[in-house]
Amino acid sequence: MPKKILIVDDHHKTVQSIRKGMIENNIEVDVAHDGKTASQLAISGKYDVIISDVIMPEMTGIEFCQFIRHKGIQTPVLLLSALDSTDMKITGLNAGGDDFITKPFEFNELLARVRALARRNRASYLAENPNIILADLTVDPINKTVYRSDEKIELTPKEYNLLIFLLNNKGKVVKKEEIIKHVWEIDFDTGTNVVEVYINYLRNKIDKKYGKKLIQNRSGVGYFIKDND
Repeated sequence: MPKKILIVDDHHKTVQSIRKGMIENNIEVDVAHDGKTASQLAISGKYDVIISDVIMPEMTGIEFCQFIRHKGIQTPVLLLSALDSTDMKITGLNAGGDDFITKPFEFNELLARVRALARRNRASYLAENPNIILADLTVDPINKTVYRSDEKIELTPKEYNLLIFLLNNKGKVVKKEEIIKHVWEIDFDTGTNVVEVYINYLRNKIDKKYGKKLIQNRSGVGYFIKDND
């Protein structure tokens, strides 16, 4: 599921309609009404998908695609156009567009295409990056991002370090003292329940809403993470 998209269109009614539908589906939306503004946003922001009209003032959607691809931005672009011609579609796709939909369109079709582009983009990203994967949990150690079932999970730095330590010891029970030493960099028992507290924080974010529980404990011994399958 995409988290954030950019809509580029000078037709305010179209923008309002798409924006409303996306927000109702828990997708954050930025808006630009021309290609130049969109180019600045695309460079500075992180978007899962960009929706761009083809016909716009100052810079067309085709030129916008060419510009961001030249800048090395690989965010998927879904092009919109009232012109339902094969030549227009070919031009848009050759310019760097990833999909094309003709106006007028049903919002549900647009949403399905946006979701498909986001999934495809994430799959491509994962194929090119050395991620840590356990069941449906994916950790990108380069960007320090965590996903479960393709849903991004926000962790604090300490929660992230605790998760990485458990993953690096996958299937092995690690004692509380080991966790304190490697995650908090303290060589003695603090006499507090800080480990239990942070394990609970992590479980609430990583496991609570999902059927399969990855973070386990062995009573009186310690904690471990494993795929129960």
